[in-house]
Amino acid sequence: MLDFERVAHAAAARAGALIRSRYRDRQDISFKGEVDLVTAVDGEAERLIIDTITAAFPEHGIHAEESPSRPSQDGHRWYIDPLDGTTNFAHGYPQFAVSIALAREDELLLGVVYDPVREELFTALRGGGARLNGAPITLSSVDQLGRALLATGFPYDHRQHVDFHLSFWREALQHAQGVRRAGAAALDLCYVACGRLDGFWEWKLHPWDLAAGRLIIEEAGGRVTDATGGPHQLSGEETVASNGRIHGELLAMIARARGQRGQR
Repeated sequence: MLDFERVAHAAAARAGALIRSRYRDRQDISFKGEVDLVTAVDGEAERLIIDTITAAFPEHGIHAEESPSRPSQDGHRWYIDPLDGTTNFAHGYPQFAVSIALAREDELLLGVVYDPVREELFTALRGGGARLNGAPITLSSVDQLGRALLATGFPYDHRQHVDFHLSFWREALQHAQGVRRAGAAALDLCYVACGRLDGFWEWKLHPWDLAAGRLIIEEAGGRVTDATGGPHQLSGEETVASNGRIHGELLAMIARARGQRGQR
């Protein structure tokens, strides 16, 4: 196992063990925005991850959800979401994960997403494929949007843009087999990678939300783009992912919803 991979696995395991031990407890909650909450466990798990990585790679940069960013001294940067799905966690709803990715400059090298409740570890190495608990994963074979199970999520400012987000949901209800909104983008992306879902879209995700999941999909052979089919940007506002077979139809669905609202 590569040193990067070993350290990422260790960091995810430490954070996951903490989260698993605490998720049935009454949570210490504060709010960063109108509906954007954070728990004490978010900060504790993030500290475990950062300490584990920093001890091994003090020269690496850190870009994490709950801590100030630290610049890289050698071009390597870790993207860390210690608890993707915090709202679920705060309510005791068991759909959340630890998400850790490593990039060199703009190239993603490694992705780890750990679901501590189900004890499912999704991993990917650039050029090495994608795995679930060590076994290779494959995308679904669904090749028609009408037979596809899709997932999406809503950003924290969704109350200010209800009609915008519902326009895409409405279009999906009309043209896909089903739509899910589970509240943890990292897991949604991994579920596309392993064939549980066929496609996914969401607006305003952060790099720490999606870096690991994007690499896992790509290494499984899937596709991740912006909403026009262009190259995906970690710092961009649009994420569309699929098994590749329905990607064109998924993009067309999004374009129709945008067109109906006059969105460009």
